[in-house]
Amino acid sequence: MKLAILSRSRSIPSTRRLMEEARARGHSVRVLNPTAISVYLGQQPALLYQGQRVRVPDVVVPRIASSIASYGLPVLDQFAAHGAVVLNSARAIGVSRSPGRCLQRLAAAGMPIPATVMSRDVGALQGMVDTLGGVPVLVKLLAGSERRGVMLCESRQSLEAALEAVLGLGHNIVMQEYVRQAERDVRVFVVGGGALAAVSRRPRAGRLVRTLFRAAELEACALTDTLRAAAEQAARLVDLEVCAVDLLELKHEARPFEINASPSLPVMEQVSGVNLAQAIVVHAERRLKLAGETGHTS
Repeated sequence: MKLAILSRSRSIPSTRRLMEEARARGHSVRVLNPTAISVYLGQQPALLYQGQRVRVPDVVVPRIASSIASYGLPVLDQFAAHGAVVLNSARAIGVSRSPGRCLQRLAAAGMPIPATVMSRDVGALQGMVDTLGGVPVLVKLLAGSERRGVMLCESRQSLEAALEAVLGLGHNIVMQEYVRQAERDVRVFVVGGGALAAVSRRPRAGRLVRTLFRAAELEACALTDTLRAAAEQAARLVDLEVCAVDLLELKHEARPFEINASPSLPVMEQVSGVNLAQAIVVHAERRLKLAGETGHTS
């Protein structure tokens, strides 16, 4: 199998893990920086990398950062148009990167997401605080799903300042309830429709339960039937083959609140003890075989 990883650098830990596991299974691997790829559209469309025509690989694994998504996702679409199997379509990645659109899909299917308000009006957002259970509340940027785009407002004053600053810069946002009764904040890794591993995020001393990923300590946790079912349904609704689903675990349910289409691999592998990079490569093999049998690539 000829495998291409769309990533800014082969030195990125997650990209390196995928390369290691693909080569260990005897596959040819190439890392392509999406921003260095040119697309020619015409009677004979082509993909060029650093001035040279790209031989279309069998499978493309996208690891496209939010900062380059506006260019990288059309490049991914072009690989699919040329017949490559892509693990996560550009459309699915785009939905997952927009918290508003992602939560809309989950809510429309009846999934128990945290209560959320989407508006561009400061007054309307402030007026809806009580419907979310009062402060603290979470404010998330609608563009991009990276964790640095989340603010925790613990008072009405801090919320007002955050709303005015963010909306004043032209950003669109969603405001979300802070689920006090949540027992754990859990990330579940899903590949090919199946949940493979789960880790819980314990806040550091002095932090509220809902934390930024980088401010939490990870612990291995059991992948319960409730977590498994919720994560697999969320991934299916957003049409992602490879992703991490972030959920709040309550006593009788799990509420998804974010989906990451390019989750970090090494830390979660280390904590969970599951070889996730290998699972992605094995799934790529299966997808390629299925594409050959059916004649469909994506």
